[in-house]
Amino acid sequence: MAHKKAGGSTRNGRDSESKRLGVKMYGGQTIIPGNIIVRQRGTEFHPGKNVGMGKDHTLFAKAEGVVKFEVKGKFGRRYVNVVTA
Repeated sequence: MAHKKAGGSTRNGRDSESKRLGVKMYGGQTIIPGNIIVRQRGTEFHPGKNVGMGKDHTLFAKAEGVVKFEVKGKFGRRYVNVVTA
């Protein structure tokens, strides 16, 4: 009987798919309304002028212009702005 019994499954056969988070548009880049600027978990970056925030904390442009990052406030929060012409 040339049969092979079933081998046990390995313990390592899984891995989560990457979430593709991070900055998508950098400072100085031209942007149009609706473009995603940052994908993030939590508020690593905060929305500034002409920038909206989705329910998953994604920052997106609300106006056409140029992306500008800045650090403001007592706690050193990072803000993303869209500077219009």
